[in-house]
Amino acid sequence: MTAAPAGVHTREAGDPEAPLLLCLHGIGSSSAAFAPQLDGLADQVHVVAWDAPGYADSADPARAPGLDGYADAAAALIRTHGGPAHVLGVSWGGVIALRLATRHPDLVASLIVADSSRGSGTRPDKAEAMRGRARQLADQGPDAFAAARGPRLVSDAAPPALVERVVATMAASVRSPGYGYAAASMAETDLTDDLPAITAPALVLCGEQDTVTGTDESQAIAGALATSVYVTLSGAGHLSNQERPEAFNAWVRAHLHVVARVPA
Repeated sequence: MTAAPAGVHTREAGDPEAPLLLCLHGIGSSSAAFAPQLDGLADQVHVVAWDAPGYADSADPARAPGLDGYADAAAALIRTHGGPAHVLGVSWGGVIALRLATRHPDLVASLIVADSSRGSGTRPDKAEAMRGRARQLADQGPDAFAAARGPRLVSDAAPPALVERVVATMAASVRSPGYGYAAASMAETDLTDDLPAITAPALVLCGEQDTVTGTDESQAIAGALATSVYVTLSGAGHLSNQERPEAFNAWVRAHLHVVARVPA
């Protein structure tokens, strides 16, 4: 197995010689969020899910990376695996994936952007709310923070076991200063003007009941990209890859079959 860049922890599944699918998690999560993709797509691609710098089992950055720093760390991870990669980003991970595609287009074969946004810098109130979440984590601690926020990330119909798993993953993944660095990167970012320059083919998905970023934001991303397909997943909230994993994976399989001729 190829070693990840120093300090970056990954979970991997599938044949290392197969096309690479790099999975980038949301701001309140870790590589554990991609268990359905590690289990469900490993027969088709080499699935690599990271713990972002400052999260879960990855080392804390020495300073705030900013969105460019996270994108460059993802680029380094792709290079260690021989690149390029199909990049799957959920929420904050989708924002990183989009910036990665602008900074390192040669390393991005295609994009799968799920329940994401153009960044919280599109409006001052969104930016301030994002910075406020970092303060909440510092005040409450990971367990209480996760208990309050985790249930909002899935639909009202999500099974209790999924809600418990989302809360437990968040509590085990977030900490200071890493979460604060990530929140700052979101608060500083507005990708609106960057999206039309992205040439990688993209699949944009959003849970129909996503109340965190929402379908309007995902549609704005899809509409601005040069080549994209947009999908709304019924019966899913913000974490559509976990709440509707079979449907989510089926769309990813179809995307990879079209853009890379990977057997479906």
